[in-house]
Amino acid sequence: MAERLIVIGGDAAGMSAAATARRLRPDLEIVALEKGGYTSYSACGIPYVIGGEVASLDELVARTPQQFRTEHRIDVRMRHEAVAIDLDARRVTVRDHAHERDITLGFDLLHLATGARPIRPDLPGIDAGFVHGVQTLDDAGHLLAHAKAARCSNVVVVGGGYIGLELAEAFVRWGAVVTVVDRGAHVMASLDADMAVRVEEAMRRHGIAVRTGLEVTGFEPGRVLTAEGPIVADLVVLGIGVAPNAALAADAGLALGAGGAIRVDRRQAAGAEGVYAAGDCAETFHRITQRPVYLALGTIANKTGRVAGINLGGGYATFGGAVGTAVTRVCSTEVARTGLNEREAAAAGFRVVSATVEATNRAGYLPGAHPMTVKMLAEVGSGRLLGCQIVGQDGAGKRIDVVATAITAGMTAEDLVGLDLAYAPPVSPLWDPVQVAARRLLSAS
Repeated sequence: MAERLIVIGGDAAGMSAAATARRLRPDLEIVALEKGGYTSYSACGIPYVIGGEVASLDELVARTPQQFRTEHRIDVRMRHEAVAIDLDARRVTVRDHAHERDITLGFDLLHLATGARPIRPDLPGIDAGFVHGVQTLDDAGHLLAHAKAARCSNVVVVGGGYIGLELAEAFVRWGAVVTVVDRGAHVMASLDADMAVRVEEAMRRHGIAVRTGLEVTGFEPGRVLTAEGPIVADLVVLGIGVAPNAALAADAGLALGAGGAIRVDRRQAAGAEGVYAAGDCAETFHRITQRPVYLALGTIANKTGRVAGINLGGGYATFGGAVGTAVTRVCSTEVARTGLNEREAAAAGFRVVSATVEATNRAGYLPGAHPMTVKMLAEVGSGRLLGCQIVGQDGAGKRIDVVATAITAGMTAEDLVGLDLAYAPPVSPLWDPVQVAARRLLSAS
């Protein structure tokens, strides 16, 4: 009788593990449980469907359940929610929502890819129909249907992180009056304050009202209640952030780690025989601090899911860690970061030197040359690169990949200055902006 692998969660970390395990183990019986209506989709693309740049939610689906069934021989069961795991008995209790019944499935191997859940603070009125969290395509479908039906003209986004800013842009494209409210001193808490200010300036230039340092106290029909009075809203989007969806694992007795996520080792093993976890429900490893960390990023979900799949399939693979590289766009302004910001570096015990430069995305004498700001951090003494943040337009954001590569390789500011980077006036100044920042670091050291 073939061994059975049960995968809980049908998105990136789950189905990448399932497909990888299938390639290595043709004999393995694989059952994938997904409580929603989609598999293997790009949640990161949701704001661009909302904003009309992508025609439909279906275009965000990389592989349908039927494709997994026919092409990979994976028994994908939709609207099936795992509600309990018995590690001793090697059983999963599953709620079949379509038939309103509970079933029990045995397993030999288990992979947890339960993802993350939007943070929903316990505030009066937060469960009202005009207040939306957006984490899955099902969530996005509800939001889109409401927005179209109500023809929303006043939208409030609560939270100024990546998803909050991307959805703010989406509703600007609708022609709505958009207000972003954040309890912090600035939006984009992953940036240093001096760089976050530049993002706020760009948001205001694009017509987005920015209200920082403001506490939301509740919701009533047609308005958001705050400590400074109500804000008119016919639709509210929660962009406060996410938390690991790890309760199922914890109830089964698995240990939790950084950020309340499932504790895993470098092979994505979750601490019980034959049990693995990956993606937004699991912790990961930070290359700079050498500590576990919680990073809910699609890139990490796919990579860790692949690592788990190799190990589930009888191979050997480890995840080398991440440096927290991320990029987003707010209208025409690109925002990117990698490594540590000043607060994170201090918390990890690093003494840093920083440099901030103003440059352009291409030779300044060419039409379409736009300003960009680069802030770079290095360790005092060694000069080792620790982090970078970029705010600019048209090609500014992807420059972060050069610095992410340099950080991963353990390079110093001087090493970065010496890199043989490409140059042509339409795509870059003679000295690329990241090298200009590295040069400034050298003079500041």
